[in-house]
Amino acid sequence: MDDFNSIVLEGHIVRDPETRETPKGTGICFFPIAVNRAYRANTGERKQEVSFFDIETWGNLADACAKYCNKGRGVRIVGRLKQNRWQDGDGKTQSRIKIIAEHVDFKPKFNAKTAISSQKNKQEVKDLVEAALAERNLIGNNANQQLCEAVF
Repeated sequence: MDDFNSIVLEGHIVRDPETRETPKGTGICFFPIAVNRAYRANTGERKQEVSFFDIETWGNLADACAKYCNKGRGVRIVGRLKQNRWQDGDGKTQSRIKIIAEHVDFKPKFNAKTAISSQKNKQEVKDLVEAALAERNLIGNNANQQLCEAVF
């Protein structure tokens, strides 16, 4: 049987992203997300738990995340788990698991006080489409730009 390492998470960004570059110029973007889970305890009482995950993106996806991932934004992450191991100052082995994102869906930021047809919300959706195209290296493709303009 082949090994399989895949994860899908949906949550909200906890703080604005941090960006770095490799020596060869490849962009890296880091940001944490919070994922809520609601459940009923054995007593019937509704409870909630929150889990926090560190997300890492690379290349074009990192560039899109640096631009569109701001605190509070809803996202869906599709990626894989990666475990880093190291020795601390006392010689003890430490480890940390993070998610390497291979795809990020940015949820629209709709203002409840504003109608969905507002110009600001149209721009937000257009930005999401551009981010999705950038992730797939399709920005600059005339057909896709015409598609965006036709939709909006």
